[in-house]
Amino acid sequence: MLRFLFALLLTFILNGTISAADRPNVLFIAVDDLRPELACYGADHIHSPNIDRLAASSVLFERAYCMVPTCGASRASLMTGIRPTPNRFVNYLTWAERDAPGIQTFNTQFKKNGYYTVSLGKVFHHPQDNANGWSEPAWRPEGISWYQRPENKRFHENRQKEGRKKRGPAWESAEVPDNAYADGVLAERAITDLRRLSEKEEPFFLAVGFFKPHLPFIAPKKYWDLYDHDDIQLPENYHVPKEAPPESIHNSGELRAYSNIPQAGPVSDETARNLIHGYYACVSYTDAQIGKLLDELDRLGISDNTIVVLWGDHGWNLGEHTLWCKHSCYETSLQIPIIVRAPGIKGGQRRTGLTESIDIYPTLCELVGLPLPEHLEGKSFAGLMSDPTADWKSTAISRYRNGDTIRTHDYRFTEYRNKQGELTGKMLYDHQSDPGENINIAEEKQETLNNLAEELSRHKGRDSQ
Repeated sequence: MLRFLFALLLTFILNGTISAADRPNVLFIAVDDLRPELACYGADHIHSPNIDRLAASSVLFERAYCMVPTCGASRASLMTGIRPTPNRFVNYLTWAERDAPGIQTFNTQFKKNGYYTVSLGKVFHHPQDNANGWSEPAWRPEGISWYQRPENKRFHENRQKEGRKKRGPAWESAEVPDNAYADGVLAERAITDLRRLSEKEEPFFLAVGFFKPHLPFIAPKKYWDLYDHDDIQLPENYHVPKEAPPESIHNSGELRAYSNIPQAGPVSDETARNLIHGYYACVSYTDAQIGKLLDELDRLGISDNTIVVLWGDHGWNLGEHTLWCKHSCYETSLQIPIIVRAPGIKGGQRRTGLTESIDIYPTLCELVGLPLPEHLEGKSFAGLMSDPTADWKSTAISRYRNGDTIRTHDYRFTEYRNKQGELTGKMLYDHQSDPGENINIAEEKQETLNNLAEELSRHKGRDSQ
């Protein structure tokens, strides 16, 4: 009966016959650098019980992709609902309002339609971006040291005072409580705001952006202890793919900024294991903070009237193809988790349809009954959440720097071009026989490659300049 009532409520919302005050709240959870290596995505070695229980009451999208694998650009694309181009949303320093002036962002659309909008943590890359779209100034934790072990803290602070680029170490395990680090403080602030916002007459749109598992991999020791260091292995494809174009591989420059990482060349196997261990610990740390927010929704009695969205801004490499960080057109850089829980929609479901991060904007507008801005380039998957047989897209298009890439059910095809538009490299991977993208078959399947190249050209078409 309760499910029927929520389904009826959703119908009223979609038909526009319900007032703004009666629309559901939205808890919008962003996680930096989170790849879909979670237990609910089949990674049983990961301790992610809170994201897993969210997935158990949600629709989980198994094949979701970001538009560009670097944080500022990815977030700008998602929050505006438009694709990146060679001259728009190109790097981590991107501002949405500068690259896409006049485009109404996600948060602004909700604010203009009766929502009280709040930003905590890392939502846009720059907290001042689209400031008018928030009902109050965007908030981030301040005055919290990156490191808590005295030797690391002292080293890092001295380096910063000296103006040197090298930071402290790339990982840290410290015997400290959750709120010794920024994400623990962020979770506490989010809980306080949930209590405050739940008492308002208007519905709320609360965006909470967690910083971990972004580098450096620092988390309280109890989360490191969830994993046996001796059991951590390097990826099977800890090598460059066969016949891969040089443009597809990078030096993992983001990682090189840390003091215990060499400036060039491969890291040692033990360093690699420490990095993987630290990433896992940070995932579990962030998972625990997310659990606190879900618990508070339940305690306040507003879970049944709150849409919860969990998304990662892009993927992450943990040694695959010798790569660390993101910044590539490989599956590991582009695939992200998307999990959505909405009133009236049965939880515990999974969808295998190809989904893009720019689909989130129109989906949430549709779920709460807001009009869809004309500029949107994504497609609402609200119908797909209710009906797994609904018609859906067959491609996901992404890009990074001089590479454009298309993912279909069976393949990933990428082409690299120079500034003159000349083709300099290409790669094609068959995901049915080679899901790890280890053998570039671009020269072996010319007809398939040509078809995908034509489709990629059509999709990027109008905004390719």
